[in-house]
Amino acid sequence: MIILPQGRDDSFGTSDRLLSAYQQCRDLARKTARNFYYSFLVLPRPKRWAMCALYAFMRATDDIGDSAEPIEKRRQALDQWRAQLDDALAGRTPDDLWWLALSDTVRRYDIPHDRLHAVVEGVASDLDTFRYDTFNELYHYCYRVASVVGLACIKIWGASDRRADLPAEHCGIAFQLTNVLRDLVEDYNRGRLYLPKEDLDRFGVSEEVLLHRKPTPEFEEMMRFQIARARSYYDQSRELALYLPASGRAIYAVMHGMYGGLLDKIAASPNRVLDGRVSLSVGHKLGCVMRALPIRYFGSSAPVAGA
Repeated sequence: MIILPQGRDDSFGTSDRLLSAYQQCRDLARKTARNFYYSFLVLPRPKRWAMCALYAFMRATDDIGDSAEPIEKRRQALDQWRAQLDDALAGRTPDDLWWLALSDTVRRYDIPHDRLHAVVEGVASDLDTFRYDTFNELYHYCYRVASVVGLACIKIWGASDRRADLPAEHCGIAFQLTNVLRDLVEDYNRGRLYLPKEDLDRFGVSEEVLLHRKPTPEFEEMMRFQIARARSYYDQSRELALYLPASGRAIYAVMHGMYGGLLDKIAASPNRVLDGRVSLSVGHKLGCVMRALPIRYFGSSAPVAGA
C-alpha cells in the first residue's frame, strides 16, 4: 500500500488525484533518472516521492531546452513553462496532473519558489550561450542548473540550518562540473562547450581535439586540472552532512558516492571522455546504496565517500 505524507492540505484535489500525480512522477524517475533514482531508495517513502516530483520538474525543464525544436520555439515553450510553474505554485493547477505533486511537495517542504525559477533561467541560458570565457561565468551557470537543485533538495532532506546552504551550493557545483566532463563530446556535438576558454587557452587546447576526438598531452593536462577543480568542490561540500538528519545524510552519501565515483573513473583515464559518455555500473550504484543504509537506519556518522 502506498502511504502519502500525513497532514496534507488537500486544496489541490482529491487524494486519488494527488496519488496519481505522485505515481506519474515516480514512474518517470524510475525510467529516466539513472543515478538519481538509486539515491531516492534510501529515503522514507514520503520524501522519496517528493524527490520524484522535484526530479520530474527538473527533467521536463531540461527536455524543453534540449529538444530538437528551433531555438525560438524552445524559447516560447520555456515562457509557457514559466507561466505553468507560476500557476502551480499559486494553486492554479495546469492541465498536466503531475504539477499537483510538485506544488504539494513545494508547500510541504517549504521550498523557495526562486529556486525552481532559477532552474528554468539556467536552461533558458543554454539557448543563447554556447561558450564560456571564464570559470566565473561557468560557475554562475552551474549554480542555476545544479546548485539551486541541491538547495531545493536539502529542504526535502530535512536541513533547517542556513549553514547548510553553502555546502549544498558547492555540492551542486561539484556534480555539474562532473557532468561537464562526462558529457564533453555529447555537448560539443550539440554545439555547446562548457569548458572555459581561459582554461583551454592556458593549456593550449583547441576545439579540434573535440572535433576529431584525438587526445593530446595538453588535453590530458587540462582535464586533470578540471578534475582537481571539481574535487575541491566535493571537499567543500562534505560539511553538508553535519546539517542533515539520518535519511538526509544517507541520500547525500549515495549521491556523493555515485558522482564522486564517476569523477574517479574519469580521473583514472581522462582521455576516455573523448570516446563518449562515461558511466557507472549498476553494481557500483547499488554498492553506494548499500553503504548508505546504515546511515539511514542507524544514524551512522560515517564519512561521505567519493571524489
